[in-house]
Amino acid sequence: MAITRILIIDEVHASLFSMLEGIGIAYDYRPDIKPIEVCEALVGFDGLIVRSKMRITADTIKLADKLKFVGRAGAGLDNIDAEALQERGIALFGANEGNRQAVGEHALGMLLSLMRNITRGDRQVRDKVWLREENRGEEISGKTVGIIGYGHMGQSFARVLRGFGCRLLAYDRFAPEKIAIPAESVLLEELQAEADIVSLHIPYIPENRAFANDAFFQGFSKQIWFVNTSRGEVVDQTALVRHLQSGKLKGAALDVLENEKLKSLTEEQSRNFYYLKSADHVVLTPHIAGWTHESYVQINEVMVQKIQALQEAGKLP
Repeated sequence: MAITRILIIDEVHASLFSMLEGIGIAYDYRPDIKPIEVCEALVGFDGLIVRSKMRITADTIKLADKLKFVGRAGAGLDNIDAEALQERGIALFGANEGNRQAVGEHALGMLLSLMRNITRGDRQVRDKVWLREENRGEEISGKTVGIIGYGHMGQSFARVLRGFGCRLLAYDRFAPEKIAIPAESVLLEELQAEADIVSLHIPYIPENRAFANDAFFQGFSKQIWFVNTSRGEVVDQTALVRHLQSGKLKGAALDVLENEKLKSLTEEQSRNFYYLKSADHVVLTPHIAGWTHESYVQINEVMVQKIQALQEAGKLP
């Protein structure tokens, strides 16, 4: 009887191995493999699991004679050429369901830190500066929160906000049918007219590059608090800085940046980063919104469920 074989090229939580064994899958765990070696290594494998080690392109899979699927152990598929896989009839899936709770909680935590001056206050107290009135904050309660992108992450953020007594508006240009209680479905222009707080939960695809640009920020009727836990490339960082400087944005909470390789910033990126790191009304974290001990395991559970579904559909040996 044929056995399904999977190549795993990124570090994953060890729980994945027993889960795969439990459904009769053989695997080769090679987290130290170099990207240049992956093409030849894929020969004979039915599946590939990747995280963020490299881009998976048509060249990567050109020798993959048996490949049936590529699974990304995380949220977002922007490092995988979906069209190249589709042309070969290779299934593609991610594990967004595995870290959606983590992302929702982190977005809320960043928002609270921003609006209540928690990060700034912490820094000041450590420096023996005790300022109360200067750190008087704002409550989420009574505010209108605009959620842009209402997939797993946007829905999770909406759920964690339910107890805060705020109004939730959601806009999703690709799947508006997903929007349901507790959020109201609106057009982007309606969201811009009403929102006090805006949170991005959209994937990085070509159509979304620099989605939040000058025109986007100028379109808001009120000064807003801005949160991005999706991808840095969906925000025009120069426009973001400009509107933080002008006061159009009351503050920004950013888990992602346009270029997260901080030692290889362009001159413009360096200027923007210097402003962001120095600004009291900006909270930064290193792309960890979905990065919890629980999500590390839950991502594996989702991956294995999707592999098992392919088995049951007769699409794997």
